[in-house]
Amino acid sequence: MSMPMSPSAKGAQAAPVTGDAVAIKNFAFSPAKLEIKVGTTVTWTNQDTDAHTVTSTGSGGPLRSAALATRATYRHTFTKPGTYAYLCTIHPFMTATVEVTR
Repeated sequence: MSMPMSPSAKGAQAAPVTGDAVAIKNFAFSPAKLEIKVGTTVTWTNQDTDAHTVTSTGSGGPLRSAALATRATYRHTFTKPGTYAYLCTIHPFMTATVEVTR
């Protein structure tokens, strides 16, 4: 008898998640892949005691938060479809993406 895989199973490829909230906790963005529709406002909330940023990778991206203290939030409304990769500039190993569709 096979057991169903848990979405949080270690080593599993991160499945895209729908919604409008991203938690910053344990030095990671959760979910690491978020799927939304154009016009959705996403809210990031820092749940760590260290400061983090939400910053587009590469130049010209729309995500440019200040350093977020504990419990601070950052919001961005996505107006164009596409894949938006971002990271924490303080801890560049923290990466994630938002996939925006029509």
